[in-house]
Amino acid sequence: MARTLQQLLDDLDEPGGAACVVVGGELADEGVAGTLDGVRPWTDDTLAMAYSVAKPFAALTVLSVVADGALGLDQPVADVWPEYAAHGKGATTVRHVLSHRAGLPSFPEAAAEVAYDDRETLTRLLAEAAPEHEPGAECAEHALTYGHLCDQLVRGATGEDLAERFATIATAQGWDIHLRLSPAHFGRVAEMFVEDPSFPGKYTEDPQWRPASIRPPGPFDPAELNTERWRTTSFAAVNVHASARGIARFYGDLMAEDGAVARLLGAELHRAYVGPQFTGHDRVLDREVTWTLGFQVDDEDIGMGGAGGCAGWFSFAGAYATGYVTRGLGSERADAIWELLEETYGS
Repeated sequence: MARTLQQLLDDLDEPGGAACVVVGGELADEGVAGTLDGVRPWTDDTLAMAYSVAKPFAALTVLSVVADGALGLDQPVADVWPEYAAHGKGATTVRHVLSHRAGLPSFPEAAAEVAYDDRETLTRLLAEAAPEHEPGAECAEHALTYGHLCDQLVRGATGEDLAERFATIATAQGWDIHLRLSPAHFGRVAEMFVEDPSFPGKYTEDPQWRPASIRPPGPFDPAELNTERWRTTSFAAVNVHASARGIARFYGDLMAEDGAVARLLGAELHRAYVGPQFTGHDRVLDREVTWTLGFQVDDEDIGMGGAGGCAGWFSFAGAYATGYVTRGLGSERADAIWELLEETYGS
C-alpha cells in the first residue's frame, strides 16, 4: 500500500474522524485522527452523526418486515397506513418509498412550525400531503421524509418502532450503528462542528435542496446536532450515529450471497435491496441516479454518503467495504479515501 488510511487522514488534517476498510470479512486497514470534542482523542469506537448514511439502515429494517411476511414490496402503503391514501397516494407502494419514488421528498410547508421530535404530527402531515409527482413515475431523494415513511411502515405492519427493531438487528450482527442513541453511548459521541463555512447553506439555500432540508427545523442546524434531544430522537432519514468500523463491517456483510444481510432477507429480497430499482434524473440531487431499495449504485460501487461528509460503500472492482466518519461538517475527505482505496484494492 502506498499510504495507509492513518497516513492519509494525517495528511488531510482530519480534525476528528476515522476510516476503516474490510476485505473478505476481515479488517484490512484503519485510521483514526483528531479528537471527538477538541480534547479527547478519537478512538476506533467513537461515534459520529452521519446524516444520509442512515437511509440504507432504515430500508433494511423495512425489508426485514417484508422478509417476515408482514409486508410486501408491491403492497400499497395504505394497507398498513390507511390515512396515507389521501390526495392520490393510494397506489404508492412499499417499493416506491424505499426507492425514493413516493413523491414526498419534502415535508409540507406546515412542518416548518413543527418540532423535529414530534413524530405524530410529522407523519400526519405526510399522510395528508399531495405527492409532488405521480408515485413511481420519477425519483427524488426523500432527504428528511424517508425515515418517517419507513418508520410508519414498520409500525403499521408490526407495531414496532423502527429504531428499536434496527437496534436488535445491528446488535445481532455486531454493527456499531444506532438510529437512536441511548445515554449509555453519550460518552463516545463526537461533537459535530462546521468545518466548511458553506455548510449548511449549500443545502438550505440551494433551490433544489431547500424545500427538502429546512422542514422541520433542526436537522440542518449545527447547534442542534450535539444536543441530547437530537441524539435520542428517531429521525431515521438522517439521524444515525456510527463508528467507521461499524459502517465498514455492515458493508462488508452486504454483498455476499451467503452473507449476513442475505441470510437476514433471503436471496430474492437481498437482490432487490442491492439491485437497481430505478434510474433517472433525481429531482432533489439534480443529476442522474440509480436507486436500489436504500442505496445509490453505479458501475463502481454501492453505498450512501451523508450531507456532513461521512460515507459508506462497497467497491465492486476491489471487493472491499469502507466506512468513513468525521465530526467536521462539510468535509470532502471521502473522495480522497475512495481514490486511495481504489488505487490499492481496485486493480
